[in-house]
Amino acid sequence: MEAIAKANFIRISPRKVGQMLSLIRGKQAGAAFDILKFAQKSPRTLIEKTLKSAVANAGRLKNMDGVVVKECYVNSGPSLKRWRARAFGRAAQYKHRTCHLTIIVSDKR
Repeated sequence: MEAIAKANFIRISPRKVGQMLSLIRGKQAGAAFDILKFAQKSPRTLIEKTLKSAVANAGRLKNMDGVVVKECYVNSGPSLKRWRARAFGRAAQYKHRTCHLTIIVSDKR
């Protein structure tokens, strides 16, 4: 059985989230939680929450034996455009990137 959890409009760059997702892709759920526990990057907590939600959607939160992270991917969301003051009275545009995170877990069977 497969279960899906999504987190949309996360205000973290998709590249940062993608680097963390490559660590847990294809791992068992318990091992993925252990890897995320010791990770030092900022998207760790959001990935933990989404993974926990996917495991709960599968109905296996109490006993995670046999639950595998089948797929996990990140897509870019809308960018928030902002302006920063620069020299000689000019302005420069920069973007706050957002992303959409999807984690799919399944039984090992």
